[in-house]
Amino acid sequence: MWWRKSPFLDGLFSHSDARKVLRYCCMHMRQVCSEHSTLTMKKQITLLLTLLTIGSFVVFPLLFSNPAVTSIAVFVLIFAGAAMGYNLFSGYTGYLSLGHAAFYGLGAYILALLCQFWHIQGGWFPLFLLPAVGVLTGVCAILPGWIALKTKRLTFLVMTLAFFTLIAQLPNLLIGVMPALAQLTLPLPSWNGQLYNVLFYYVALFVLLVVSATAWGIRHSRYGLILLALRDDEARTQGLGIHVGLLKLTAFLLSASFVGIAGALNAYFIGLLTPASAFDNTLNITLALMILVGGSGTIWGPLLGAIITVTLQQYLTLQFGAQQWDLILNGILLLSIVLLL
Repeated sequence: MWWRKSPFLDGLFSHSDARKVLRYCCMHMRQVCSEHSTLTMKKQITLLLTLLTIGSFVVFPLLFSNPAVTSIAVFVLIFAGAAMGYNLFSGYTGYLSLGHAAFYGLGAYILALLCQFWHIQGGWFPLFLLPAVGVLTGVCAILPGWIALKTKRLTFLVMTLAFFTLIAQLPNLLIGVMPALAQLTLPLPSWNGQLYNVLFYYVALFVLLVVSATAWGIRHSRYGLILLALRDDEARTQGLGIHVGLLKLTAFLLSASFVGIAGALNAYFIGLLTPASAFDNTLNITLALMILVGGSGTIWGPLLGAIITVTLQQYLTLQFGAQQWDLILNGILLLSIVLLL
């Protein structure tokens, strides 16, 4: 190496220890530079893959215009947005919830009732109500979230299922007062049949990108690091003087809001809403399954899980109808995950 043959260094350093220190400093600088270049390359590769993924989703309906294919794609994006919202809480905190389907149904009913009471016509305006739907769903989630999060993880799991059962019965209990709750029809969009799936596809893609950006921002913030810390060791996180209760509740409300937006978008896409379709108990398992298949606590894991599970579910439904092969698929995937983990 150059420092071994330098006459200048021979005169400057008369002791071997000084030469060793200089050699160590040079090697450390080379290591730091190498790590920095590796990190920069990883960021560039991640950015490139992200742009390629977004670009592929943008051109997908232009390449595959079959209505059956685009319908499945719309459902994939809607459920991917719901799974990412679910992941903001369950994936980041480790608190597994079996009641988020309640917020999915609440979001659907909130949009339907807003359109009915305000006599909103079909078109773009119901889509502009999606942020309001998210806020109202979050408000509805305050009380159950505040109560359930006072318990430990396993008790929380049972309580979320209990809250789902209670909330799912609200439309049936209120049918005597509001008979329209038995079956609500949402306004039909004004665009023609050829563009129906494509426009809903891009709206669902936009919602998914918003949820993804939110997840990325939280994941790389101090708030997100605290959520991940309490997922790994909640007692130690509390011991550091961090008030985790409010942080968990905030994540719960944000998660419920995004799930409610996904439910509202799904209801507007289908155009028909009943208590059974809005509050589907199997969705509680499906949301958890999607983040487990793709990767719990990751940014793109819920999207991968939604692509795998929803595509297979929709394909089996189209092929075999009401034989409920999709439920069998859920059971097989869940058993596989439990055995592998």
